[in-house]
Amino acid sequence: MPSNGKHRTGKKQRWTAAAKSSAKSARQAKDEARAAKRSTKKRVERRRAGRDAEAQEWRESRGTRREEGAERPRREDRFGKRRDERAERPHREEGAEGPRREDRFGKRREDRRPPRARKDQQRESRPLRQQREQRGPVREFPPVVEEGSPVVSTSRPERSPAPGAGVPSQAPASAEPATAAATPAPAAEAPGPTFAELGLPEVLVERLGRDGIRHAFPIQAATLADALAGRDLLGRGRTGSGKTLAFGLPTIARLTGGRAQRNKPRAVILTPTRELAMQVSDALQPFAHVTGLKHKLVAGGLPYPPQLAALERGLDVLIATPGRLIDLIERGACDLSAVEIAVLDEADHMAEMGFLPEVTQIMDLMPAGGQRMLFSATLDNGIDQLVENYLVDPITHSTDDAQASVTTMEHRVFLVQPQHKKPITAQICGRDGRTVVFVRTKLGADRVAEQLREAGVFAAALHGGLNQAQRNRVLAAFKDGGLPVLVATDVAARGIHVDDVSLVLQADPPADHKDYLHRAGRTARAGGKGVVVTLALPHQRKMVQRLMDQAGVGAKPEPMAPDTDELVAVTGADTGRREPVEESRIKRMMAPPRPPHRGGRGGPRRGPGGGRDGGRGGSGGRGGPRRDGSRHEGGHRSGGPRRDGGR
Repeated sequence: MPSNGKHRTGKKQRWTAAAKSSAKSARQAKDEARAAKRSTKKRVERRRAGRDAEAQEWRESRGTRREEGAERPRREDRFGKRRDERAERPHREEGAEGPRREDRFGKRREDRRPPRARKDQQRESRPLRQQREQRGPVREFPPVVEEGSPVVSTSRPERSPAPGAGVPSQAPASAEPATAAATPAPAAEAPGPTFAELGLPEVLVERLGRDGIRHAFPIQAATLADALAGRDLLGRGRTGSGKTLAFGLPTIARLTGGRAQRNKPRAVILTPTRELAMQVSDALQPFAHVTGLKHKLVAGGLPYPPQLAALERGLDVLIATPGRLIDLIERGACDLSAVEIAVLDEADHMAEMGFLPEVTQIMDLMPAGGQRMLFSATLDNGIDQLVENYLVDPITHSTDDAQASVTTMEHRVFLVQPQHKKPITAQICGRDGRTVVFVRTKLGADRVAEQLREAGVFAAALHGGLNQAQRNRVLAAFKDGGLPVLVATDVAARGIHVDDVSLVLQADPPADHKDYLHRAGRTARAGGKGVVVTLALPHQRKMVQRLMDQAGVGAKPEPMAPDTDELVAVTGADTGRREPVEESRIKRMMAPPRPPHRGGRGGPRRGPGGGRDGGRGGSGGRGGPRRDGSRHEGGHRSGGPRRDGGR
């Protein structure tokens, strides 16, 4: 037992169960962090020692050849041409002027390094080139489809279409490549094939029709036939292209008619974040309901008892995050030996967050021979290894590249002065409609949200520093329309689908072009229209321009100031003055809901005789009828008439 420290009173503090559990969790987390750090350090040291040994061995062998008088070997230069370094390279005398070359600013400058230093640098880099040659060929994905051209699907020639699955006709590809411009294209895309033509069961087609969904999006039209046939898939499409239904509908269709066993789910859908898991669960709930399948969301930050009870009853579809699923497996509450279908959604995001070891552990526990589907906006960062290890003869469907090819999205870059950034942000957020503001850090999100409330704009922050209940309340208020402006970090940049977000404001430029595309994907979803505005300070101009070029966006930085007609015309900004938003309003939104009121003056109360009474006292019974049919005789003292006319 811990003591009271310097202020001893003769008694020792007693640990509560919660304090003990918290201290134990903290110790375990520290131990795991230390172990991971030691493991990483050892791995880095081993790799470094291997590289040093290889470089030393190469230098020694090169020195031995020179001592024997052997001729220097011929090798290829970077253009693939053979050259003899000793014969063709002109010998320069000591002290001669070195070759002039361009620096990063395009100016000519001298190479002041001595010739010996340049040769040493080439010798040191040779083992690394040999390592790159030993890696083998790089996996190539199918060519990217240009905007306006049909969906490209790569498959084996001998594959036959699924029985009953209609194949939509393909139009010839357009000869002119589509370019992303700041102005959206007026031409509308032709609707895709209907879900009935793609072979989806009638009950699911009917349920889609109730929501007004009849035609499939490109990624859905490309993958549904193969997914219904049970083939392994690689689906690549931009954020907001309809990937959730692309894997959810075939999964539900293939599981219909089966029966789940206790603690053994039949299908597992892995997502990187709780928010994305909640979105997938909400999207698939109506279809699971009409087919009679049981599904459950399993994620960190949510209570254990409902999840354990659902697994105990048996689940057809389990939607989970990797960490919580491994926790349930270790508890013995979940067994993956009966999984027929496994789906990895936003797999590249899982790799970026460091979840690949957990994903690998989960996939190893599933039986061989099941269907595997991997959907993501990009296919890099170690996803190739997952594909090689767990997908059998996968069919790749690609409908979009890693660039901003949404023709209904307008991209603008405003070059602002530091003193103008705050008022411009407030004026843009004061517009009508939903707005998402992206910043880099959690502190920045809280600061920007507070500044907007001071400027009269009702805004709230969403970041990893909030607990799950608070994040759910913020998202619910934003989806319901009670919160018009959401200030978020990149935690909300992937998978959060909120309808009718007409403007995305990037108050802080993203780290790279992939983050830009995922942030921009919060607007213009599923064929809608939207505007993406990025604010750049003068010293960020070159960085932002390079980021736009990598993202395939043709927007150029343009100077912008507050209270201008151009700002109002582009973004619909409100330049009027507003009263500050009261902090009590945001506190009411963030506060947990009150429990239902019980009892009260005039409410039904149970008297000592077992009856209920709606009067003021309620405890005396007042002669009301009891459950046994008799009457309570201890009512009115005087025996006179009561207010309700009884005696």
